[in-house]
Amino acid sequence: MEKAIERVLFASRWLMAPMYLGLVGALLILLWSFLQELLHVLMALPSLQVDDAVMGVLALIDLTLAANLVIIVIFSGYENFVSRMDTGDHEDRPDWQGEVDFSTLKLKLIASIVAISGIHLLKVFMDVQNYTDDKIRWMVTIHLVFVVSGVFLAAMDWIANQAKATKKAAKAKI
Repeated sequence: MEKAIERVLFASRWLMAPMYLGLVGALLILLWSFLQELLHVLMALPSLQVDDAVMGVLALIDLTLAANLVIIVIFSGYENFVSRMDTGDHEDRPDWQGEVDFSTLKLKLIASIVAISGIHLLKVFMDVQNYTDDKIRWMVTIHLVFVVSGVFLAAMDWIANQAKATKKAAKAKI
């Protein structure tokens, strides 16, 4: 009975696979949004002001960072929780693929979120006259929460790694 339960529990990881495929759909949505924004910027090119050009480029960077974040989640999530990807020694295989554990994934996620939030803030600051002081204050506060959360996550991981290293060193002495 125990073996059967364990087999079912282990096989249940495959329930995550459709979610990662769904994230591929999210990538397609981001690509569509990117192409729309690029077309919007290109169509406005003849009369494009510097601030509008910067805002358009920031929007494209924002969408690209979001897509990078989705790729990181797909690759590392699938490999950490479902199955290793058998890509062999493909020349295009990212160096980090297969090496991003859950702890590193958390840090990459929060770093991406902070970067995306920072880009949103930059866009707001470039168009500050269209935002209320209260809304700007909230956006800065939320951004700072992301930054502080990232610092705390990094500190917790550092503490956990130090504890593991200390425990490993103590075992080695025995």
